[in-house]
Order: sequence, then structure tokens, then C-alpha cells
Amino acid sequence: MKKLLTVFVFALIITSCKKEKKEEVTTVIEETKEVVKTPKKIKFALQSKSNSKVTGNVVFTEVGNQVKMTAIVDGLAPGSHAIHIHQKADCSSSDGKSTGGHWNPTGKPHGKWGDPNGYHKGDIGNMTANEKGQAVKTIMTDEWCIGCGDATKDIVGKAIIVHQGVDDMKSQPSGAAGSRVSCGGIIQ
Repeated sequence: MKKLLTVFVFALIITSCKKEKKEEVTTVIEETKEVVKTPKKIKFALQSKSNSKVTGNVVFTEVGNQVKMTAIVDGLAPGSHAIHIHQKADCSSSDGKSTGGHWNPTGKPHGKWGDPNGYHKGDIGNMTANEKGQAVKTIMTDEWCIGCGDATKDIVGKAIIVHQGVDDMKSQPSGAAGSRVSCGGIIQ
């Protein structure tokens, strides 16, 4: 009987130890979901205007609160040429004037981008064409948005205009940049 009691007590101890271990080993698994925002993007072609052969492509990409514009232009005369955002995404006229004037939602004077004395939100500046007539302009800013609905920042419904000449950054209201040689509407 003593042996039987010893075996019973021993079995009881082992069983209770196993139960305690089961209770101690509790694993907590937390599920985390990473939110990945797809960047907003608008890509469009530039059309020749004013009897030019100037064409190209423009891409606007928004990530977070930054919008990056990259314009790649072909068919320009070697040298500097102005590029601006204009009021309307209407490139229907042969001279590009259907786009209206520079996009200037804050009523500032024409000037160089970032000038503390003021500039239009469409005053992108100049780009330089190489001997093959190719130019690239890149700008990144938090002063634009894609489709956000803020009239002072939203570029949707506007147009990119490439000019024949140089923006002097001071002549009002457009920098004396010459004829409009290429146009593309910023449309989603």
C-alpha cells in the first residue's frame, strides 16, 4: 500500500507540474498592419504650340505633403527656356493662350520660385536645353498638392506651358518669356 501511495503522490506531483508549466507558457501574438500609401501621380504629354516642334512629358508625384514635378522636353533651341504652371488645363488654342495666365492663387507678384518678395505658385523658372534641344526640369515642393481641393495648392485643372524665351523673374505679370511653344493639361 505504501508503494501504491508513493506512486499516486508522484503521479499527482508530475501532473500538477505539467499544469503549472502550461499556465506559465502563454504566448501573446499581436498583429500589426502597416499602412502603405500609394503615391498620387499624374503623367501627361506636352503638345507643340505656336508652330514649334517642342514636345515632351511631365510627371507629378505626391508622397506625403511633397509634390515632385519632372518635365522632360525635346525640340527646344539650345539655351534657357521658361516653364510655368498656367491657370487652365486647356491646350486647345494653337498658341497655348487658352491656358490663361500664370497660376497665381495667392495674388503675389511674378518672381523667382522661393523669393521672399513673392512669386506665383506657377513660377517654376527656367530650364536649359542642350545642343540636341533636350531639357529637364525637376522641382519638389510642399506648396502644391494633387487633387486635395485646396484652391491655393491644388494643381489639378492647371496646365504646364514651356516658353520660347527666358523668364527674367521680374517683368510683370509673366517674366517676358516669349511665345508658348508647348502645352500640357494637368488632368487626373
